[in-house]
Amino acid sequence: MSTATDFDAAVRAAGRGLALFPLPAGGRVPAPGWHAEATTDPAALVQMLADGANIGVGCRASRVVVLDLDVHQAEGPAINGIETLRTQLDIRGLADWPETFTVMTPHQGLHLYFRVPASCTIGSFSGGRTRLGPGIDVRGPGRRRGGYLVGPGSIVGGLPYLITRDVPVAPLPDWISALLTPAEGMTP
Repeated sequence: MSTATDFDAAVRAAGRGLALFPLPAGGRVPAPGWHAEATTDPAALVQMLADGANIGVGCRASRVVVLDLDVHQAEGPAINGIETLRTQLDIRGLADWPETFTVMTPHQGLHLYFRVPASCTIGSFSGGRTRLGPGIDVRGPGRRRGGYLVGPGSIVGGLPYLITRDVPVAPLPDWISALLTPAEGMTP
């Protein structure tokens, strides 16, 4: 299995308007100041990935909210964010899976990217603390710097983040926005 980031996947992500920044090769945790490095410039990507670095996606700079659908067997019941989202769609009578830029994570989970306006303050939440249900983490622009996630083409633990749906980033559906938007006076 390759340990080098897939440059083509990074370029395709940047082409979808995702602002990328370097992560350590094989790693997930950015260096301080990563917010200032996020870019969609292909020339900057060449430099960024020259040493085999992974890429991160900055949610605020990209103006996206990403649903991170985890799939794993924890102690106790299995957690499957993909099934949780399917249940949410069924509850609302929505037959179609969201048609948006999608990346498969190394453990068969999914990152679904959604475009939001610059004024969006949806924050980042994990560990089943979203109103979407268990197995769905959220990475959002927040109020200040915003969240981030490991980007497509990156390799972690010898396993890749693969683009599985290479389509434009769709707007965040209203029903998801309503569940994730903080109530007046609450900090995301």
